[in-house]
Amino acid sequence: MTTYAGTPRRGAGYWATVALAILVLVFGLPIFLGGVYLITLGGSWYYAIAGIGLVLTAWFLFRASMAALWVYLLTYAGTLVWAFWEVGTDWWAQVPRLVAPSVVLVLVLLTIPVLARRPHPTRDA
Repeated sequence: MTTYAGTPRRGAGYWATVALAILVLVFGLPIFLGGVYLITLGGSWYYAIAGIGLVLTAWFLFRASMAALWVYLLTYAGTLVWAFWEVGTDWWAQVPRLVAPSVVLVLVLLTIPVLARRPHPTRDA
């Protein structure tokens, strides 16, 4: 459906996706920058790589692209590997490493209806 000016209408799902993109970007940039700093100190590369994943996820969320889901799933899988490599199966130690990324995973999964939406030629004509 389009408005009289030919621009698409954007509902609550779209704006919730944009809000999530902003949130992911606000967390992703400092994680990336802190990760780069950590690398210069000889530390783990995880944070820089995860930060890149978050920034890319935000970019694709802004564009309402399904690529956001795939990039975040890859980032989340890397986070799982890193978390288990770092602390093993110590579940209390896993909590601070996995709770926030798991919440973001659920939020990204909730955007699938917006990300999967394709313009329908007869409906948008």
